[in-house]
Amino acid sequence: MFECFDGLRVGLAVTGSFCTHRNIAAVADNLVKRGAIVYPILSYSSSETSTRFMTREELYDTLVRITGHEPICTIKEAEPIGPKKLLDVVAVVPCTGNTISKLANAITDTPVLMACKSHLRNNRPVVIAVSTNDGLAANAKNIGTLLGMKNYYFVPFRQDDSVKKPFSLMADFSLVNETIALALEGKQIQPILL
Repeated sequence: MFECFDGLRVGLAVTGSFCTHRNIAAVADNLVKRGAIVYPILSYSSSETSTRFMTREELYDTLVRITGHEPICTIKEAEPIGPKKLLDVVAVVPCTGNTISKLANAITDTPVLMACKSHLRNNRPVVIAVSTNDGLAANAKNIGTLLGMKNYYFVPFRQDDSVKKPFSLMADFSLVNETIALALEGKQIQPILL
């Protein structure tokens, strides 16, 4: 079912969960190998911050190399996504607690948030791959809000370290493609909790 994405236009939106940025290359590569046309979208944090995990230049260059497209890095560049119906699906991988809270409260102050807002106007799916240290704390209510909203679909997630970080949640990035395929049919992949 999800092995072939020939011609599917995917907005791969990357937010600032920096420890997961090395995994983004595999997600993008997997989509491209299955025929998707991938358009990277970077939050301000992702496009402007270098960390011990990956420099901003490495992230940018890696996404260009894999997708063949320059990342969208401003709100102005993201706004036409909806009016021009540029994408079939937006996948926010990773989606930080900050981004989740803003989506749940209709705040649009980064390129990723504008991409989602603009895309949703066309009644098309947004896939969320949660990566947050407060998913079972302050952000639990925001995750719950998005789970109940139309056109949001979650990549299955789990606690990533229940002993040292008991409130932290992490999506299983290997299930992004399957989540996208089902979201395009209006279905939430199950189980959501791993």
